Amino acid sequence: MQQRSYHFEPRLHERELVAIIRAIQAEDELDARTLNRIVRRHPKDGRGAFSKSEIIRGYRFFQQRHRFDDEASFLRKVRMKPVRTQSGVAPVTVLTKPYPCPGRCIFCPNDVRMPKSYLSREPGAQRAAQHRFDPYAQTRSRLRALYNTGHEVDKVELIVLGGTWSFYPEPYQVWFVKRCFDALNDFAGAAAPAGSGAPAASVDFRDLAETVAGRSLERTYNQVVADFLKGRLDGRLLDAGEAAAWDELLAAQRRNETSRARCVGLVLETRPDHVSEEEVTRLRRLGATKVQIGFQSLSDEVLRRNRRGHDVAATRRAVRLARQAGFKVHAHWMPNLYGSDPQADVADFRRLFADPGLRPDELKVYPCSLVETAELMQRYEDGSWRPYGAEELLAVLTACVAEVPAYCRITRMIRDIPGDEIVTGNTVTNFREVVERELAARGRASRDIRAREIRGGEVDLGRLRLESLDYESAIGDEVFLQYVTPEDRLVGFCRLALPRAGGFIAEIAGSALLREVHVYGAVVGIGRESGERAQHLGLGRRLVEASARRARARGYADLAVISSVGTREYYRRLGFADGELYQHRPLGDPRRGSAL
Repeated sequence: MQQRSYHFEPRLHERELVAIIRAIQAEDELDARTLNRIVRRHPKDGRGAFSKSEIIRGYRFFQQRHRFDDEASFLRKVRMKPVRTQSGVAPVTVLTKPYPCPGRCIFCPNDVRMPKSYLSREPGAQRAAQHRFDPYAQTRSRLRALYNTGHEVDKVELIVLGGTWSFYPEPYQVWFVKRCFDALNDFAGAAAPAGSGAPAASVDFRDLAETVAGRSLERTYNQVVADFLKGRLDGRLLDAGEAAAWDELLAAQRRNETSRARCVGLVLETRPDHVSEEEVTRLRRLGATKVQIGFQSLSDEVLRRNRRGHDVAATRRAVRLARQAGFKVHAHWMPNLYGSDPQADVADFRRLFADPGLRPDELKVYPCSLVETAELMQRYEDGSWRPYGAEELLAVLTACVAEVPAYCRITRMIRDIPGDEIVTGNTVTNFREVVERELAARGRASRDIRAREIRGGEVDLGRLRLESLDYESAIGDEVFLQYVTPEDRLVGFCRLALPRAGGFIAEIAGSALLREVHVYGAVVGIGRESGERAQHLGLGRRLVEASARRARARGYADLAVISSVGTREYYRRLGFADGELYQHRPLGDPRRGSAL
């Protein structure tokens, strides 16, 4: 679909496309049935139907010639999968290349054509393999796909997945992130981006025929992947071109501050036992603002049985270090692991938020799924592990979701694993909807951020109320400030950390930390107007000012923000000055204080 759209020539279908566009513009509201009727009235080549992406491409191609106006309104009517950008940013997910992993987790898939724990038939993984895991090509492809289907890509959250990020060599990490930034910087909407278009990687993992059998593990994932790489790279694990220097990355970051597609969030994932002061500092230098950490379980015994390679104390330490640096903490948690049971899982989940040393900001809940390549196959066949039945799983997840506090966002529930890859167990991918229906039947509802976010529509500023949710964290006090409607729909929020002590990063010793500012509503192009949509009500500024007031009242002289590369300009306009890794706003100036 996307391939066809890219090669589609609008000028060959001008009469039909203009008629379709005019008809869409004439509709106050557009539903799927009305759109289908309009498209059928103007067939492509007399017999086919234009896709939404082709209609959008035609609109942009003929925009000046036919004086089409209000592009934002047109795109809102026909946009494909609008939920992708209704949280305020356009997510772009890329995967690192397959590489040896330090973990030996028995539940982890061993698909040697993918980075550890991923499966080659997962949608994002298929895209990554097509581009040979080249970061530039992956980023460019996702930007183009979003743009061609009517989404704004001015504000991009770049999500880097794949294996244990912290185990990849530093030159590869720097190169990977730099090339993602290069693709963002080169993107120019409908025009093809400048720069290298062909994948840089010389190794195509689709050529790897050997597989790993979870029942026997005669050859491990690390052995197969390492041998394959060395056989094609003269004994090395990395291609000579898969490296960059820090100054090259810094130049790409500076360019991105004012580019068409700005990185407003960089997410990297790792293991608790690979989070150190040095690693956290490196993540920050790369531009990261959020770190995904695999908690998996909060039971040392369950972690030991699953050969996770670390204990719960390592998880708490990782969270503390990440919070001291201001990162958002995105935890992964897995029920139905070997050695656990439904009752133990519910108790385990409750510890996530009862323990001040944990309390993640975001959460992925991944019930353990059995795949052929995982060592867990041995425990399944000897009868010592079994997947939960549908009713058991529903009971566990319903009890867990009901415990999630209002400051946390459940980003995903159930991994998007193709059903025929799962040996036994749950294959329902929309399980969150099942859980929400069950909660509603009990007269309850999820309080997490995703369930409450407003997701577009108009906002009456006069009816919003500012609420504060305070709680203790691993480093001190946390303040979750939120703007909500009378119906408790979440319009915007910020996370303010008030540390008890300075931490290990000298630049922010003694500073209050603004860890996140987020305003909901579909992505609005930078510098564009949008009526009363949430992102143009100045709520971000109001949240920053409220945070500054709270920090100053607690005696802090400086407010530091863990800004992303693409938001530096925004924070400069709010009075923040650039530091080495953070931006800072003094709180002791009475003239600035009077403006709060």
